[in-house]
Amino acid sequence: MYVGALELDVLLGDVSSLKGKRSLVRPVIAELRRKFEVAVAEAGHLDLHRRALIGVSCVAADVDHVTEVLNRCERLVVGRPELELLSARHRIIGPHDEGMSELT
Repeated sequence: MYVGALELDVLLGDVSSLKGKRSLVRPVIAELRRKFEVAVAEAGHLDLHRRALIGVSCVAADVDHVTEVLNRCERLVVGRPELELLSARHRIIGPHDEGMSELT
C-alpha cells in the first residue's frame, strides 16, 4: 500500500474577504474529489484572504498510480486561471518507509 500526499500553496486572485476566498476554493476542492476520487481539504492559511493551502491524499496499491493521480491534481490546479500555484509538495509513503509498520 502506498499513501500519497500533495500540498498545494495557492495565491488567489482579487479576493477581499474570507467569504470570497471560500467561493474560489470550494469548487476546486469539489472538482478534485469528483474527478480523481481523492481526499481533499483546505489545510492551511485559513485566516488569509488571498492564500490557501490545499491538501490532497491518495491511497493505492501501486506507487505509479499514486504519483500519476497527484500529478493530475496538481495540473488541474495549475490550469485554474483564478489561482496561482506558489508551490507544490509531493510525499509518498510506502511499505518499506520508516514509520510504517506491519499490523498484526
